[in-house]
Amino acid sequence: MKKNAVVRKRVLYTVDYCLTPLKVLDKCAVLQDNDRILAIGGVSAFTRDKDVDIYEFEDAYITPGFIDSHIHGAGGFDSSQAVAQPEMFAEMSTTLAQRGVTSFVPTVVADSTDAMIANLDVLGKLCASTPPGAEALGIHMEGPFLNRLKAGSMMHDSMKEIDLGLVRAFIAAAAGKLIKMTFAPELENSEKLVELLIENNILPSMGHSIADDKSTLRAIDAGARCVTHLFNGMPPLHQRDQSLTSVALTDERVAIELILDGMHLNPRIVDMACRCKPIGKVIGISDAVQAAGLPDGNYTIGPTEIVVKNGSSRTTKGVLAGTTQLLDRSWRELTSYSHMKATSAAACVTINPAATLNITDRGNLQPGKRADFAIFSKTTNLPLMTVRCGEIVYNAGAENYRFTQGHQQDQ
Repeated sequence: MKKNAVVRKRVLYTVDYCLTPLKVLDKCAVLQDNDRILAIGGVSAFTRDKDVDIYEFEDAYITPGFIDSHIHGAGGFDSSQAVAQPEMFAEMSTTLAQRGVTSFVPTVVADSTDAMIANLDVLGKLCASTPPGAEALGIHMEGPFLNRLKAGSMMHDSMKEIDLGLVRAFIAAAAGKLIKMTFAPELENSEKLVELLIENNILPSMGHSIADDKSTLRAIDAGARCVTHLFNGMPPLHQRDQSLTSVALTDERVAIELILDGMHLNPRIVDMACRCKPIGKVIGISDAVQAAGLPDGNYTIGPTEIVVKNGSSRTTKGVLAGTTQLLDRSWRELTSYSHMKATSAAACVTINPAATLNITDRGNLQPGKRADFAIFSKTTNLPLMTVRCGEIVYNAGAENYRFTQGHQQDQ
């Protein structure tokens, strides 16, 4: 091999069908060239070149890698405690890859100012690293500019009035990795906050709020384009009094997050939301905590102690505190909770979160996009293999496929 020569790595994956996710391709194959998708189509359209590795799956399907845009932890890592446990970040990354997730947004909750700044500094560095499984896209701050009346599992005394100087300190601490912030639009200076966030390429998302329709619409007019876990942490629907909840359902400018664990939202409410919104504006999230992928027990979400029993995550006072269910189960729930077909449900955890975060290189299976995808069993819907940026980051076992090794060539 010549010095500094680049090995051209081409891999072909064949499955029963693909969810692109916008359409279904039967008897499908995906050809990967290094870290990009080179081609996708029917298996019969591809020749078995000698320089191509081939993975042939039976009774399996492929989707884009899932993108979890609101997740607090997994595998023992708590994003809001990154300072205390940076070494566990790799465990979270690995746990997510085992569930078909290739990209995620670690989410931190409100805490003291010093704790948040220190945590953002560490988490920003972790997001800039290359973990062994799923890739961190950047940080989501769920607070601290929230309404105390809708604090949920967070500490009431961690909620703050909007302080633009503090926002700039958060942005600086995260070193370019802060990409999303949840705020309550009824707070004073919320429009100025939205403008500052947009100037710094940070997605303003509304939540943990008692905002009426007027406050909500002012924030949307200023540029807010997302609602954090719709229905949770906000007023219920009312036949006369209008709020963030009703505006989110009817204003097509905003995307909505939905927690799909079956506990945070009744399935009928999920179906109603999916019928109200354009499909491209529905985002499935896990809202998972550090206990995801681990047994029941005692855990944390930032400064709050939580107890996980029978898979349900709650504070010591019994308040729901995130979930332990990851997107490999959640997206399938959409097809039973709602009228959605598999293509639309898959879009809610792939192309939709990517579009909302203004990320264009992943989220759908298309030539030129990053080779981020997951392969699942048709019979069990369990992940068989996860590929991130062209690298296999999870493999359930060679018994699931036939492998033919090609002769890779120097470029």
